[in-house]
Amino acid sequence: MEKGLVHLYWGEGKGKTTAAMGLALRALGHGLRVTVVQFLKDGCSGELTPLRELGAAVYSGMESAGFVFQMSGEEKASLREQQGLLLKKTMEEPCGLLILDEACAALQLGMVEDSLLRQAVLLRPEGMEVVITGREPAPWMLEAADYSTEMRCRRHPYSRGTAARKGVEF
Repeated sequence: MEKGLVHLYWGEGKGKTTAAMGLALRALGHGLRVTVVQFLKDGCSGELTPLRELGAAVYSGMESAGFVFQMSGEEKASLREQQGLLLKKTMEEPCGLLILDEACAALQLGMVEDSLLRQAVLLRPEGMEVVITGREPAPWMLEAADYSTEMRCRRHPYSRGTAARKGVEF
């Protein structure tokens, strides 16, 4: 593989993680090593089991599905430390595709160090593709992105009372 590029899937619409995981599946199908780091998620989403079975390394930074705004200061500090350790670990393991799922929100909420996230993206090894997902990317993410795809919600069943559905939204 030649120079790796940065993919940014962002915005208010559905499909950011789905697009990233579709790229992971494609990369695995071509023999690339794939690493997924999920920030602010519990690692129980349906796409993760088959990705793991196909050889992807998957790391999730939350043990429960709680929200950051509900956490105590101690819980936030612990989560920040845990997610930092996960990101450092992935930076030590070579891969062809690194997915940083919900990195935008993790950065915005102070749950990952900006300098560490920048290092993972901007100082990645030659040939490594990096995917960043989230609603509101930092300006440096927008600048670094070779691909920038904004997902915009035009309609969503949640606004009509339909809860997230297993196998579709998670």
